[in-house]
Amino acid sequence: MPKATVVNMTGTKVGEVELSDAVFGIEPNEAVVHAVVKNHLANCRQGTQSALTRAEVSGGGIKPWRQKGTGRARQGSTRAPQWTHGGVVFAPKPRDYSYSLNKKVKRLALKSVLSAKAAEGNVIVVDSLELPEIKTKAMKTFLDSVEAGKAVVVTPEVNDNVVKSARNIPGVVTTTAKILSVYDIVNAGKLIVDQKALAVIEEVFA
Repeated sequence: MPKATVVNMTGTKVGEVELSDAVFGIEPNEAVVHAVVKNHLANCRQGTQSALTRAEVSGGGIKPWRQKGTGRARQGSTRAPQWTHGGVVFAPKPRDYSYSLNKKVKRLALKSVLSAKAAEGNVIVVDSLELPEIKTKAMKTFLDSVEAGKAVVVTPEVNDNVVKSARNIPGVVTTTAKILSVYDIVNAGKLIVDQKALAVIEEVFA
């Protein structure tokens, strides 16, 4: 059964906690994680690129010269793609890149990245992740004490003091236990979890 270090808000180790085998102890499935990360990035795409085809650019309504007898190549419009100011051949148009994945695939990917983080020793449990006030410096001091660079900070529910204290720190993402993102966890170095949030994760995703 995997274990994680328990620390307090000063970064001092106060114990260890056993992690659920069902969530933090499975064999990571890299193919599924790749599929979910690719899906996340595709769903983030705006798809607003657009260019004009030869039918949409202005001008070109008249044949530039007669068909035969000039010695030049035949042309029907000055807005064909080979002309300056002509249209684009296969012009990109706005489109939706998003697609969906099965719930079981997403669940397996999440368990895989959580298990990988636990196996690497990058899951840190905090006995009580609380801040008395909104203070970026206090949050930064805590993260430095546990040597967290890029990190995902997980609270049981939305905690305004934690969220607002961490939002200006580069590479730090805050979230709640029920809406963990595979992409954020893959992208982070450490997973910092409130002890109550850990119980919620193990209950919801087991």
